[in-house]
Amino acid sequence: MKKNIIYFLSCLVLAVGLVSCSDDDEPLPLLSVLIEGGETQEVVQGGTLSLKAEVEGSTEVEYVWKLNGKDVSTASTYDFTSTELGSYDVQLIVSNAGQGEASAKVTVNVYGKYKYGTFILNEGASLRGDKGGSLIFINPEGELTEMAFQKENNGAWLGSVPQDLFIANNKMYIVSQNGGNEGGFLTIVNAETLKLEVAYGDDLKGKVSWPTHVAVLGDDNIYLRDNAGIKLFHPSTGEATLIEGTKSARKNTMAVVEGKVFASQSKNLLVIEAGKEEVSATVEFDANISGVLKSSDNNIWVSVSSGKIAKVSAKDYSIIKENDLSANADATKTLSASFAAAPSITAKGDTLYMSGLATKIYRHIFSTNETKLMVDAKEMVENANIVYNTVAVDPVTEGVYLNTIKGYGDGVSTNQISIFDFSGAAPTFKATYSDCTRYPAGTFFTSNFK
Repeated sequence: MKKNIIYFLSCLVLAVGLVSCSDDDEPLPLLSVLIEGGETQEVVQGGTLSLKAEVEGSTEVEYVWKLNGKDVSTASTYDFTSTELGSYDVQLIVSNAGQGEASAKVTVNVYGKYKYGTFILNEGASLRGDKGGSLIFINPEGELTEMAFQKENNGAWLGSVPQDLFIANNKMYIVSQNGGNEGGFLTIVNAETLKLEVAYGDDLKGKVSWPTHVAVLGDDNIYLRDNAGIKLFHPSTGEATLIEGTKSARKNTMAVVEGKVFASQSKNLLVIEAGKEEVSATVEFDANISGVLKSSDNNIWVSVSSGKIAKVSAKDYSIIKENDLSANADATKTLSASFAAAPSITAKGDTLYMSGLATKIYRHIFSTNETKLMVDAKEMVENANIVYNTVAVDPVTEGVYLNTIKGYGDGVSTNQISIFDFSGAAPTFKATYSDCTRYPAGTFFTSNFK
């Protein structure tokens, strides 16, 4: 009997001891880790992306960062950089002797330094020693690069008097009306690096006459506006075929929406569908068209010299809405079909700007049909004697660009890129750049080609 009581008490003490130990030695929480910023991130070529770990479960862990499977760091953060474009796999492993380990992954995409930003295309000024055209690039941080094409292509020159560019399928297409040099009539470069891919010079001689504008529906479907009309150029065969019904197409920008090309021809808005060698549809207005451009909702803005701005459906070509500005004589003048290579209107969402080839910039809010004079650039810009091509608004920053020169000949060397901020009660400058353009044919924002 005594033996049984002693045995029972021994078991009871052991059980209490086990419970007591369990309370004192609770299991440690599991580790978890994330890389701040998400599973896919991007960084500009040559830039630095600082990656940081977010660890839960312990503050005392060891870190191992791996780049494409190779150990690169044991710090809590990792600064990634690469001069080569492409996708990179970054893995982070954190560990603690008592808690095991956890891991996280991120894909880093390295993009070219010209992927995002603003281009200004220059016709070239022989008095400054130019052999042909050139590109100015302004990155999102406001840093300006002159002669960007030359710098990326061992000093090569674009063709003489370029007028237009288009970005599609990660390629940039630049058309020069006089051809020549290394760029020829049509220069195709990588849109992120500006490295030359192919140039068409002698290949297009006799097939195009003073080409001025370009639109692209595919690698083998390039539309070139020249003195004859609009031609469909197939690089695969070298053929350039005139699209029937495009004779006397206006020397101005074409737009691409819904896989179709939209262009102007006196009073007519022309629609060209992929694979067809004739105009598919025509929308007639009451006066000459002065601008055609893609809207942010994938329709078409059209400006008319009679003082009208219309939005046209890119699907059925109906006029969704048309505003009449003709009661404002000065604003109407900015919509005239001038000899500018760029459209008379520029848009950021529902807000449009126009200046024609004058220094007065007007704003038109389409939804409310309100038109307002925003600034006379002469009052803010020194030597703004000539506006060279039309005003352009950045669809991201809303900065309004105006290129001015002191005069022709020697006066072209005195010039300014003015970027206006109209968000306040009075106009101010977001930025200005002096004496870097060479007869600017147009301002182009990469975000407009998305």
